[in-house]
Amino acid sequence: MAEKPQIQLFVKASEDGESVGHCPFCQRLFMVLLLKGVPFTLTTVDVKRALDVLKDFAPGAQLPVLLYNGEPKTDTVTIEDFLEDKLGPPMFPSLVPQYRDSSLAGNDIFHKFSAFIKNPVPAQDEALQRSLMRALLKLDEYLSVPLEHELAHNPHLRASQRRFLDGDQLTLADCNLLPKLNIVQVVCQHYRHFGIPKDLRGVWRYLSSAGETREFRYTCPSSEDIVQAYRSVVRPPQ
Repeated sequence: MAEKPQIQLFVKASEDGESVGHCPFCQRLFMVLLLKGVPFTLTTVDVKRALDVLKDFAPGAQLPVLLYNGEPKTDTVTIEDFLEDKLGPPMFPSLVPQYRDSSLAGNDIFHKFSAFIKNPVPAQDEALQRSLMRALLKLDEYLSVPLEHELAHNPHLRASQRRFLDGDQLTLADCNLLPKLNIVQVVCQHYRHFGIPKDLRGVWRYLSSAGETREFRYTCPSSEDIVQAYRSVVRPPQ
């Protein structure tokens, strides 16, 4: 039996310098490693005080950083592809979505959220908010339409009952989208006093299902940490 690799993941620390901080890319890889079920060490890095912990093996690198058997890996997508290649079946589960559209679902939400929440021109708020809502509605439609395997099981199914983007198991697509969707809800609710509309039932089913999983719940930064991270870039409402 092959030896298990030595894996260490370096992620951004919260304001307290110890717990997991606000960084959707860090949470993405944290979720991937938990889903893989491989032993690993998690190290939180206080970016205000202790970036020198990376200087010996990844000088100047942005978090997250992965050490795999002593070899540094940087860039979130590159690390994700590397882990999927190294930690695949039969020893570890594949996390690749079955449906290509699952990887694309919601891929414009975070960009539109950032444009809205960081917008310096009050007159543009309404148009930017509508753009964000259209992106959320598109995601809701994807989550509400049954996938092929659901229809194969029940041809008369009119609304999807799946828990996640690609089915009832978390995949790489969820590891990418869920951390960002959580930020959208927390930040918009706090700074603009509106969250993801409750009538987007597919999206809320998705978020509720995620909240029931250890892989999402355990890797989430606190809402307070997310709010604090956006304090300097959000324009106060007029």
